[in-house]
Amino acid sequence: MMYSTITKCLSACAVLLLTFNQSRAQPKAENALNQKIAGVIKKMTLEEKIEMLHGNALFSSAGVKRLGIPELTCDDGPLGVREEVLRFDWKSANWTTDSATFLPNGSAIAATWNPAMARQYGVVLGEEANARKKIVMLAPAFNICRVPLNGRTYEYYSEDPFLNAQLAVQAVQGIQSQHVAACIKHYAVNNQEVNRNTVNAIVDERALREIYLPAFKAGIQQGNAYTIMSAYNKVNGKWCSENDCLLNQILKKEWGFKGAVISDWAGTHNTVAAANAGLDIEMGSSGPYDQWYFAKPLLAAVKAGKVSQKTIDDKVRRILWVMYHTSMSANHPAGSISTPAHNRAAYNIASESIVLLKNDKALLPLKMKSIKSIAVIGDNATRTFALGGFGAGVKAKYEVTTLAGLKNKLGKTADIRFAQGYKAKWLASKSFEQNAGYDKPDRTLIDEAVALAKTTDIAIVCIGSNREYESEGNDRKDLSLPFAEQELVDAVTKVNPNTIIVITAGAPYDLNKIKQNNHTIVWSWFNGSEGGNALADVLAGNVNPSGKLPFTFPAELKDSPAFALDTYPGKDETAPYKEGILVGYRWFDTKKINPLYCFGYGLSYTKFDYLNVKTDKKSYRPGQNIAVSVNIKNTGQYAGMETVQLYISKNKSAVQRAEKELKAFKKIMIRPGQTVNTVLNIPVSDLAYYDVKSKKWIAEAGTYTVNAGSSSRDIRKVADLQIIN
Repeated sequence: MMYSTITKCLSACAVLLLTFNQSRAQPKAENALNQKIAGVIKKMTLEEKIEMLHGNALFSSAGVKRLGIPELTCDDGPLGVREEVLRFDWKSANWTTDSATFLPNGSAIAATWNPAMARQYGVVLGEEANARKKIVMLAPAFNICRVPLNGRTYEYYSEDPFLNAQLAVQAVQGIQSQHVAACIKHYAVNNQEVNRNTVNAIVDERALREIYLPAFKAGIQQGNAYTIMSAYNKVNGKWCSENDCLLNQILKKEWGFKGAVISDWAGTHNTVAAANAGLDIEMGSSGPYDQWYFAKPLLAAVKAGKVSQKTIDDKVRRILWVMYHTSMSANHPAGSISTPAHNRAAYNIASESIVLLKNDKALLPLKMKSIKSIAVIGDNATRTFALGGFGAGVKAKYEVTTLAGLKNKLGKTADIRFAQGYKAKWLASKSFEQNAGYDKPDRTLIDEAVALAKTTDIAIVCIGSNREYESEGNDRKDLSLPFAEQELVDAVTKVNPNTIIVITAGAPYDLNKIKQNNHTIVWSWFNGSEGGNALADVLAGNVNPSGKLPFTFPAELKDSPAFALDTYPGKDETAPYKEGILVGYRWFDTKKINPLYCFGYGLSYTKFDYLNVKTDKKSYRPGQNIAVSVNIKNTGQYAGMETVQLYISKNKSAVQRAEKELKAFKKIMIRPGQTVNTVLNIPVSDLAYYDVKSKKWIAEAGTYTVNAGSSSRDIRKVADLQIIN
């Protein structure tokens, strides 16, 4: 016994010594790197420094060849490493070696509610960036989904800052594990595409701190993101690229950001203001590059004393710091692209993202022993989503469509036939007027679909959106399903009682009629190279669906806060965020508005019973941690994953609060009949609100309620606790 005690003591001491030595080694290494960078900067001319601060091509800025400093190369990356374009033009370079893995879109990653999936995404992106010799990946993008019509909702994560933060940190760490810089974007309050280049978002400081900045803060302080992209818009009257409050005061001084701030392309408006406010690199889409704000005009501004040499040196130091962690780092990985492991990661994310919205007849999982024929209907069944619209796409090495996935998985036992059902007549490059008629039904295609559906055991109707209809540069006009898809759904449902609706999209839509009239509804996403196989496995029951909605689906657009308060898209290019902290489910819950589908919603083929929830103590003080224990039993017949969601409510708060706020979640696998105890931790500091007057976070004393549930509206068990100051 004594020997065992001594051994444990020695082991503990060894761990402490190792930790101590590592903590001492890190500052030493950082100091050595800073000295090395300072030595390099001393050797550079002012002209060489200025050259590093602006683009010299579409996706690069200059290095200093005589000092062995390479160009800083970057590339778009929300969906995977984009195809190679010409050095000075957006046209394809027509390479044959730039096919990449198409990864599921941002809202799909968020729908997994699994940070491990965000990390897999990041690792794949980093490895493929290295194979293409890209040093900075312009990803992840995780602006708050404030407006359901935003054309870039599919790129972003969710409406909740906590969920965003947990995923962002892992995506950043995954990318940077491969010595590639993540460029988190778009900083900050970039929540609409309409007037995105000019709109002035007026946001109170509490909403800014509690809703729009937490994921960026986590990406910097926990993820250690090497670069960040300033957004196009203004925040409280200042362009993001020359916003001293956002860039210097909060990002660099308060959060301790060590890396470089990169402008969005052509998102710089001034030389002196941007340079002094904290922008480090100006990027854009066209030359002449020596005339950009951070080129000859910046050189002149320095010589005139309007921008200091110290400011220029700080920018160069930051860029070199990024490069010594990436392209100039020791043991830089070679990278790989489109490997089986990458394909598997894409499949894993896709299969965990799919959301079962309704299964009233228990038609799913499909009972293939009794199904001999399947009608697969809809343009989305054969459409690919790697490319389309404006913004980044991927030249996917392959992409499994829904129809192909169903044939792969079910084609040996069932006769699978296809009917197009509708034409997706929409191009992002055209105006709404030029796209007129896109919502008119094609009676011939509908009749063909109906004729087929009459003859089969089941019908799978594949509707939704595509990458042309949801696109950077445009917001949708309303929540309506496009391409007269509702008419197709109604017609097929009428003739086949076993109709399954599969919606593929990246943002909320009006599903009121489908929810009312259809018994089986599945939500998929722009789900990457393996999207069709993942969906087929969910329908067949090889995968039990575990996706949860990362944002609220409003029953009507007027229920959404920006529309209820008439602040979107803004007047005179000014958008006041009158809802403050009440974004997404916070608004719906606090205002007692019933959504179509709530935040965190998603069904399973099995059932989970929440047996109890309790905290490890009854009262806590600032600086302590709240450990919440939840017991869950799988009372169904299938193994499945449940995402336990903990929402906190404050009783009798001194300030306005949302009815409840997500503060912890965990995804766990539970076998049939198994009861699992899981513990989720909430730091007391996470219960704080931002006090604008004192400029501090305050964890208010009093009673709080822990709400444990399967969604924001499906709370199963509650427990109270006290915070004592």
